[in-house]
Amino acid sequence: MKIVIELILFCLLFTLLVKAGVGNNALNGLYFYPKPVQERVYSLGLADRETVAKKKKQFMILFVLIMACALILILYINQVRTFRKAYVQALLFLEVMNWYDG
Repeated sequence: MKIVIELILFCLLFTLLVKAGVGNNALNGLYFYPKPVQERVYSLGLADRETVAKKKKQFMILFVLIMACALILILYINQVRTFRKAYVQALLFLEVMNWYDG
């Protein structure tokens, strides 16, 4: 049961980070959209490539650091001491997040 709660909290953290990065403006998260959508936005002049690339880099660095720290903290809380257990738990969390993100 403990691992299920941790999985839910991990997915909630993922959602909060994406919401914080995008806010209420879809253009802030343009880098999440497929290339054809991005190209259309660029052609309409709603955003430029440099700004989107800068926002993507800023968001992704912070996102990866926070999610990695959360994963390491979960492994520490679960008292994982072997590579095999760490690998299995990390794989579980990353797979569930992948399913959640769809």
